[in-house]
Amino acid sequence: MPRSASTTESGERDAASHPPRRYPTRPDTTASRNAIIAAATENFQNRGYHGTSIRDIARDADMTAASIYHHFPSKQHILQYLMESALKTVISRTQSALINAGKSPVEQLEAVVRAWVQFHACNTAEALISSTEIRSLDAVGHRLVISLRDQQQQLFRDIIHRGVTDGVFTTVYPVEASRAIINMGVAISSWYRPNGSLTPDDIAERYVSIALGAVGVRAEV
Repeated sequence: MPRSASTTESGERDAASHPPRRYPTRPDTTASRNAIIAAATENFQNRGYHGTSIRDIARDADMTAASIYHHFPSKQHILQYLMESALKTVISRTQSALINAGKSPVEQLEAVVRAWVQFHACNTAEALISSTEIRSLDAVGHRLVISLRDQQQQLFRDIIHRGVTDGVFTTVYPVEASRAIINMGVAISSWYRPNGSLTPDDIAERYVSIALGAVGVRAEV
């Protein structure tokens, strides 16, 4: 039976008096995710990956262990996320340093070494984990991290190769020179302390001099 005008009007009044239910939006999880990463970083650095449990991370992140799994499927995924983020950050910084440097291989190597050293001095925990816990990655994570690491290494090798080709660098061992420069930067994360006598800038200047020596360029006194 067709509805009367009064019934229709009544229905419209009822709808107006009962608006659609508004469900709460999903809360921003960035803070919780950051807390997990910070807690995992501290524990991985101090205890090692295998010595750290999800409960350790949850305790220091001030949340339950079950809550961790709302953000990461496993402890392995936390490690992969941490290492991938660190490597992508340092790649971005060294690439930016290269882009903003001059055209000379000497200027480019100086800029990239500074960025490389400063990252490892200012992010010791993340850098140390990225260099020492690669053995703890599963096959998928290992392939990803190795790919990123190779990308970073290639940036150094390209600069040094170009310098050798242009006659600016005199080393007859460009691959070994590149490896030495990379490794001495990585090692900073194992010994540098902010309360020491050297600042990251101090170390960067010294390592630039060492790097130029490694490729056969005499640094200015």
